[in-house]
Amino acid sequence: MRPVLGRSNVTNMPCPSREPGVLCIPVISLAKFAQLGFFLNVKPKRLPSPPYNPGVRNLIADKRAWSQRVAGDEIKRGFLGWHENGYLPHRDEPGLTQFVTFRLADSFPVELRSEWETLFSIEDDQIRRAKLEEYLDRGRGQCHLRRPEIANIMERSLLFRHEFQYELIAWSVMPNHVHVLFEVESIPMSQILDAWKGYTAKEINKVLKTKGKLWQDGYWDTYMRSGEHQLTTRSYIENNPVLANLVKSGKDWPWGSARFRDHFGRLCLSEE
Repeated sequence: MRPVLGRSNVTNMPCPSREPGVLCIPVISLAKFAQLGFFLNVKPKRLPSPPYNPGVRNLIADKRAWSQRVAGDEIKRGFLGWHENGYLPHRDEPGLTQFVTFRLADSFPVELRSEWETLFSIEDDQIRRAKLEEYLDRGRGQCHLRRPEIANIMERSLLFRHEFQYELIAWSVMPNHVHVLFEVESIPMSQILDAWKGYTAKEINKVLKTKGKLWQDGYWDTYMRSGEHQLTTRSYIENNPVLANLVKSGKDWPWGSARFRDHFGRLCLSEE
C-alpha cells in the first residue's frame, strides 16, 4: 500500500510543534540502527589509475591549487578533498552541503545505448549532468524503486543516520534513481554513499529474491556554493517527480521530502 500523504511509513505520531493534523516521519534511534544492521564502517576507495578521462586530473590539480587543503585529521577520517574517480571530479570535505544522485545499474540499458551514449561526451559538466538526469526521468530499466516496499527501504535508509552523521535537507526516491541533498558532518560523503547503497542493495535483493549488482558504481555530486544555490537545488529535487510526469505536485510524491515541509519550508521530522 502506498504511504498516505503527510503520514509516516513507521508510525502515525503527530508532530507536536506543528499545526494540528500534520503528521511526521520519525527519526529512528541509534539502538534501532544496530538492530537493523545499518553501520557506516566503509573504508575509502582507492582511486583508479590510469583514469578513464585523463583531463580530469588536470582539473583536480587546478582545484587543489586554489582551495584550502584538507586537514590531517580529516584525511585520517577518509576525507579526500578535491579528487577524482577516474572520470568525474568530486569534492569531499566536512561542512559542505552536497547534492548527490545515484542510480540503478540498469537505468542506462545497454540495448538502448544509442539513446544515451552521446550524452556522456558533452564537455560542460552542468549541461552533461542535466541531460543525463533528463534521461533518467524517462524511466528506463526495470525501475525497482517504483515498488512501494522497495522505495520505503530506500527512504528509511536515508533517515537512519539523519542528525547523527549527516543532516538531510531534501530527497526524492525516483523509480530508477535517488536524489539527496544533505550536509556532510563527521563521515565522508563517499562512505555515506557506500553505506546507503550497500545496505539497500542487500535488503532490496531480498525483496526481489535476486543476487548481484543493484546500483551503478559511483555517483554524481555537486556542492552548494550559496544559499540561493541550495534553495534552487532543493526545489529541483522535490519537484523532480512532477518533471517526470509522475504526480501533479511534489507533495503528492510518497517518497520525497516535499510532503514533510510545513508552511515555512521546514522539514517536519519527529524523534521517536
